[in-house]
Amino acid sequence: MENEQISAFGGVLIFLIGGFVFVLGGLISSKLVRPNRPNPEKLESYESGEQPVGSGWNRFNIRFYVIALLFLLFEVEIVFLFPWATVFGNKELIEQTDGLWGWFSIIEMFVFILILALGLAYAWVKGYLEWPKSKMVQSDFKSPVPGSLYDKINQKYKSGKS
Repeated sequence: MENEQISAFGGVLIFLIGGFVFVLGGLISSKLVRPNRPNPEKLESYESGEQPVGSGWNRFNIRFYVIALLFLLFEVEIVFLFPWATVFGNKELIEQTDGLWGWFSIIEMFVFILILALGLAYAWVKGYLEWPKSKMVQSDFKSPVPGSLYDKINQKYKSGKS
């Protein structure tokens, strides 16, 4: 008999099956061991310790999505600038090519940042970064308490604090 070995794909298949069995075994064993005592409080929705008000399917302002995309864009920029910094900071690599790699990496970095700056300027000009300000509505409520009483309380508070 010849010495047979498992191919590379066979090894990957064994790891996948092992991982699947491990996860499935953990889930089944936890289902068998844990107590099952539901009550109304456990079955409620949890929203940061507050009682939920209304439906969870409310509309939200699409500007949140745009701001999140711009944030991700500039976060990913850092991931692309890291290799540039490692090449630009590698003295041996720059000396081997008579400074060609240094100039190439600095020009490439400026082109990359210029493209991102143009994208940010475009979003700014289009008004994607503008947030509509709510209009202040003057109340027509007439308070029975005179304004001078509020002024006296404020003066008393200020003099007591300082």
